[in-house]
Amino acid sequence: MKEEITRLTQFSPGAGCGCKIAPKDLEEILRGSVSGMNFPNLLVGNESKDDAAVYDIGGGRALVSTTDFFTPIVDNPRDFGRISATNAISDIYAMGGEPLMAIAILGWPLDRLPGSVASEVVSGAREVCDKAGIPLAGGHSINISDPIFGLAVTGIADTDKIKKNSGAKAGSLLFLTKPIGIGLVTTAEKFGLAKEEDKAEALRLMTTLNSPGVAISNIKEVTAMTDVTGFGLMGHTIEMAEGSNLTAEIEYDSVPRIEGAPFYIEKECIPGGTFRNFASYGDKIANMTEVQKMLLCDPQTSGGLLIAILPEGIEKLKELAAKEGFSLSRIGRLKERSSEAYVEII
Repeated sequence: MKEEITRLTQFSPGAGCGCKIAPKDLEEILRGSVSGMNFPNLLVGNESKDDAAVYDIGGGRALVSTTDFFTPIVDNPRDFGRISATNAISDIYAMGGEPLMAIAILGWPLDRLPGSVASEVVSGAREVCDKAGIPLAGGHSINISDPIFGLAVTGIADTDKIKKNSGAKAGSLLFLTKPIGIGLVTTAEKFGLAKEEDKAEALRLMTTLNSPGVAISNIKEVTAMTDVTGFGLMGHTIEMAEGSNLTAEIEYDSVPRIEGAPFYIEKECIPGGTFRNFASYGDKIANMTEVQKMLLCDPQTSGGLLIAILPEGIEKLKELAAKEGFSLSRIGRLKERSSEAYVEII
């Protein structure tokens, strides 16, 4: 197979979660689409900006349903499938649910890319589903101009342990489980400037399941949780703060980042999604410098969990992180609304 055939990113108009429709445009699309019908068992729907829909099935249990797909963020087909699957399953974990099964969503330009490459993508996704302990049970495919891949995932959760991103309480501290800067690295890779160690770290992060979300949801002091993806750390923090009618203080120096991130900012390896993100919600942020914007609005693909937890539960969270081996960085706190901004950088 020729080298150029396997370079999937050359067929991609966007990359990973960076190709998501910007928040402001999405609001326009969804305006008026909230169903006027009464579905009392629908605990979480499109009236909020949560990670997945939740439907009460009785007996204290609920189904959690989500879907996520995007264009290639890496050239290796199997890695593309692994990243896509990890990212899609993350929405179940972010709600505090356990995934049950997944079905694939595949769009493929068969006149430009052979089916054997798509097969590698699906194999990578199946590898991640196996790791999550769920079947890749089927799917749907279409012949389309640009390659896309993702999953629709069904999970289950106890209704009293569902973690919405709008349930945060004033006084909660904010923790992040993965460093940010993935968009910077993948953009630098297109320019031939990405360091091998940073590329390896970005791939590791994008293929690490957010499975600790299940155990984190068992901590009653956790008041809200979401995953950080295409809207960047700022976008998802704003969703949490706005949905909870609070203000988030973010300590910029405490935000974990991929080691090479400052270098890529200096070299202007900035994904287009960063500017679309800021254009959508920049007016809701106070005290952010131009350099800080390039990191904090950087679109993440399969990023970490953003956790809001009351102070009395922090030791439990730290003990869990030590036991399960996931990273945990305190990046700020939530307080009563103090200004027009939903996020203040300190």
